[in-house]
Amino acid sequence: MIVFVRRRSHVVTLGLAAGLLSLACAGRAQAEAQLLIEASTGKVLHAENATYPWYPASVTKLMTAYTTLRAIKEGRIALNTLFTVSRNAAAQQPTKMGFKIGTTVTVDNALKMLMVKSANDIAVTIAEGVGGSLEGFADLMNANARRLGMTQSNFVNPNGLPAENHVTSARDLAILARALIREFPEYDSYWHITSIRYGNRVMRNYNSLVYRYPGADGMKTGFICASGYNVVASATRNGRRLIAVVLGSWSGAVRAQKAAQLLERGFNNGGLSWLTPSLGTVDALAPVDAQPPNLREEMCGGHRRKPPSEENEEEPEESTNASAGNESGNGQAFMLSNTKPAKFVLGPPVETTPPVVVFTGPADRPDTVEQTASATPKKKKKVAGKAEGGAKAAKSDDSKAAKTTKSAKPAKTAKPKVSATTQ
Repeated sequence: MIVFVRRRSHVVTLGLAAGLLSLACAGRAQAEAQLLIEASTGKVLHAENATYPWYPASVTKLMTAYTTLRAIKEGRIALNTLFTVSRNAAAQQPTKMGFKIGTTVTVDNALKMLMVKSANDIAVTIAEGVGGSLEGFADLMNANARRLGMTQSNFVNPNGLPAENHVTSARDLAILARALIREFPEYDSYWHITSIRYGNRVMRNYNSLVYRYPGADGMKTGFICASGYNVVASATRNGRRLIAVVLGSWSGAVRAQKAAQLLERGFNNGGLSWLTPSLGTVDALAPVDAQPPNLREEMCGGHRRKPPSEENEEEPEESTNASAGNESGNGQAFMLSNTKPAKFVLGPPVETTPPVVVFTGPADRPDTVEQTASATPKKKKKVAGKAEGGAKAAKSDDSKAAKTTKSAKPAKTAKPKVSATTQ
């Protein structure tokens, strides 16, 4: 048994060294970083290129949320504080909510839009509201990163859009995710909202694990061409919470699959953990001094059937290709292997909870877009009440109701335009 442990340790060491060497090569295909830790202890269960610098993309918004929640905890703002969409915010690239300049939104609604829609305009709105300016907010983000021990991170903006020197690592992101869970348990619901409703628009969370992986309860996805497809995911099973980080995946589907594999591995090998070498805690992982890999050509080059771009930040999981391994492109369930017999892990997307309603304007006087979403049920109730006057009246009212419904259809389809870009 001792010999087995030594061999495992040797293999792990060689594997990590080989991975770092391959990342340093310009021609490396599908460079990737992975990390799995326990949320309660910070114990590392799996690490692959975990301390290599990486472009975070929209996973940056976890630090935007952390900095905002710190401001709430310190009493500088409240959940009902109103922030105003500025010209700078409205000009951000998709994905975004697309609000007009001067629109106001509460911190609570802004955080929900940030985490589910991954709205770049809302990220800037939050940053300007909390920090006074993008530069001021970036200073707060970096101060928080230093305080948490995120030694490989430097933040330039609140949304993760491409910027020089905007970097992090899988190690640092796991530290950040753990801090969010431990410091702000009362706000845990922000990480696993499956969808939001704004007026007639329903927007699903781009982290498909929250409605496809049993026990998933967070956190955030991201993509830019230089980074590949990133995710920080958390899940709880039998009272044990794990955090998985995957950076540089080939597609959104592959990203979800690999995160699920990591989580499944952690949940199912608890009884065999003594066979594997100890990797210590996440904060003790030694950073690698190097430049982050730039995956632009691999991710957004012309060799892909439908190459993504900075303005098309996520691909539907249905568009996955052969590189997705055993994940099918039609959304069907697939099996993952682990130390126990293969078992069902991910299935087709299922709406587990009703969409959370979000709105603009003050909490006590929301704008009309939220009110129109609830106007239809009231009208139906009123018509039903008239029908109690008798059969003749009922027939007449039913006819009127049918005409009203028919004439209302065009207005119903004239929904606000939803950007095709996602995060």
